[in-house]
Amino acid sequence: MKRRHAREKAIQVLFQIDVTDTDPREALEHVLNEGEGDEFLSELVFGTLENLEKIDEVIKQNLVNWSFSRIGNVDRSVLRMASYEMVIRDDIPVNVSLNEAVELAKLFGGEESGRFVNGVLSKIMQKS
Repeated sequence: MKRRHAREKAIQVLFQIDVTDTDPREALEHVLNEGEGDEFLSELVFGTLENLEKIDEVIKQNLVNWSFSRIGNVDRSVLRMASYEMVIRDDIPVNVSLNEAVELAKLFGGEESGRFVNGVLSKIMQKS
């Protein structure tokens, strides 16, 4: 599975967990086709969830004129996964994580999602 595809699936899993409080393994199975599992996908999902408190704090510190509770579910999932890649992992260039996140926000989010995600992650990138 290509990393872009793994990120798309990870967003779907994280969104499902966030919205329905589904068990992570069940949510992962739900978005995968049979035999489609991937190590990178699992690392994104479980790494994000294991570091959720730290990740949410990083996001909150980089919001401008916006509260964390007002972030849409899709945007929150994208920001969480990208923040995990940018802050916790050191094997992925931060500009790659940012660009991928903006594209995912455009794909899954609303009209302004790409710009919003770009703004928050750019601030995080400046501090990394």
